[in-house]
Amino acid sequence: MRRSDFDITDRIRTTDAIEVSDHVLGLFRALYPRGNPRPMERAFADLSKMYHGKHPDYQPCDTEYHDIQHVLDVTLAMARLLDGYQRDPRERTPLSPEYFTVGVVTALFHDVGYLRRRNDRRHRYGAEYTLTHVSRGARFLLGYMPKIGLKKYARDASVIIHFTGYERNPESIRMADPVMRRIGEILGTADIIAQMSDRCYLEKCHDRLYPEFVLGGIAERRQPDGRILVIYKSGKDLLSKTPAFYVNAMKRLDGKLHGAYQYAGIHFGGRNLYIEEMEKNAAHAEAATGASGRSRLRRAAPNTLLSGVRSTSEGLVIR
Repeated sequence: MRRSDFDITDRIRTTDAIEVSDHVLGLFRALYPRGNPRPMERAFADLSKMYHGKHPDYQPCDTEYHDIQHVLDVTLAMARLLDGYQRDPRERTPLSPEYFTVGVVTALFHDVGYLRRRNDRRHRYGAEYTLTHVSRGARFLLGYMPKIGLKKYARDASVIIHFTGYERNPESIRMADPVMRRIGEILGTADIIAQMSDRCYLEKCHDRLYPEFVLGGIAERRQPDGRILVIYKSGKDLLSKTPAFYVNAMKRLDGKLHGAYQYAGIHFGGRNLYIEEMEKNAAHAEAATGASGRSRLRRAAPNTLLSGVRSTSEGLVIR
């Protein structure tokens, strides 16, 4: 049986930056024997320090849903999709080693906007940045890419990160380079298929994503007349909307992101393991919707946060 802290193949521990890094760099070296892996090696090391509270400028991650496992899972999916693109005989423009690297590094830091700085006095919780985390991540990449020798691609990275957000329509994102735009579509795809194929996706939605939505102002919205419109009443209510979200996610994957998920099938030699697991989760969500509480959600998601940091079903983070 697939383990909760492993990827869709049950071979790579997605809570371990070293394991994910080793696999991603293995894919890179197989495609580009003479490519330079050092920027990615540095990025994996820096990411681990930041999320574990070992970076001098950032507090440790306190968002249970958007944690280091999610980021590493997305990065792993990103590398696999890029590998599939590179091996797809229908794609006439190959990826350079630098383009592959930009895709991976941007995936690693696509949710860095949830991390609070050490001197942050305005926000108590990272989830309060939900509505602005993509823009914060874009600003981070503008400053970070030059530090790892990728200054030439800093602006590209700061643009393609917006393919992971919903505040901008992918069709409105302007990029002169069609290949870099495709990398953006692949990034947006990796973000969706990685989280929705997670073995504990439903448990995480119920227990972890709902509290983040409360803190981030997503659970309810103030109307122009001052009334409050409740979008998600509880974790169970969020769970009940998961089947519909799956349908909309597939529309986004096929339409706005132009079927980039199909590269996973090429990478795996035929089967698209990500879509298969997504379909299983969607079906299980329909079965679990009628249950009281989380009685049909029995899987235990791994805890990647530092001791003393956790989310509650009431939408609070206790330190």
